[in-house]
Amino acid sequence: MPELPEVETTKASLTPLIGKTINDIYLSGCRLRELVPDDLDEMVGATFVRAVRRAKYLILSFDKDGQMLDLLIHLGMSGSLQQHPNTTPRKHDHVIFGFGDVRLHYHDPRRFGMVMWAKDGQRYLDKLGVEPLDDAFDVKYLLKFTQKTQKPIKTLIMEQSVVVGVGNIYAVESLFLSGIHPATPANTLSQDKLAMLVENIKMILARSIEQGGSTLKDFTVGAGKTGYFQQTLLAYGRADKPCVNCQEPLQNIKIGGRASVFCPICQPLT
Repeated sequence: MPELPEVETTKASLTPLIGKTINDIYLSGCRLRELVPDDLDEMVGATFVRAVRRAKYLILSFDKDGQMLDLLIHLGMSGSLQQHPNTTPRKHDHVIFGFGDVRLHYHDPRRFGMVMWAKDGQRYLDKLGVEPLDDAFDVKYLLKFTQKTQKPIKTLIMEQSVVVGVGNIYAVESLFLSGIHPATPANTLSQDKLAMLVENIKMILARSIEQGGSTLKDFTVGAGKTGYFQQTLLAYGRADKPCVNCQEPLQNIKIGGRASVFCPICQPLT
């Protein structure tokens, strides 16, 4: 699933389209997680103004004769926004915005994503917590949540109502670097440990953004380019392989239905 760094990378890839005008729109007619609005053709003649990321959502803004038209896009499990020269729609291309000689394809094989008017999708944004790279996400903020729950710390930091965009890959990596077992009850962690975890979440996400995100399964960006952060993963996807610190084989448990790889020596459950 595209996570925060992948969505941030997608946002950056849209920069060359700013100032360009939509001259045609293609709709596949397939249902995504939400119905694609049947009046998207209103955007023909609109000029792309900006792209903003909020959590794993993109808000694309267009100006049409002084009226702002805002789209909310979520990439779901397998979605991507790709720019290609004028070509015929491919399988799984569900929305295509024509910008002259460049076409922006919303491509989603599993169809769990969304393309909708932002005003209709505001209910999704209203439930979101803080951005992990903002100053508001600090140890004092996280402590307010950990003190109230015995949930596994991995479950807590992946809750979008607490902090957005810390998906499974980045949760596993941040906990590994912090020496915290993913099943540790949140309310048992010291303030020092939480401070280390916050620092590592910020560092891991920033580093992933710099490297274009992680390419796992279906995710691509721009003109089908892939990210490179997956080549630096220390724990995620490395079950049974030796820990880079102590050489003990990494173990895998399921927490909340998600794979949680950890080192039993470096991340003891205390």
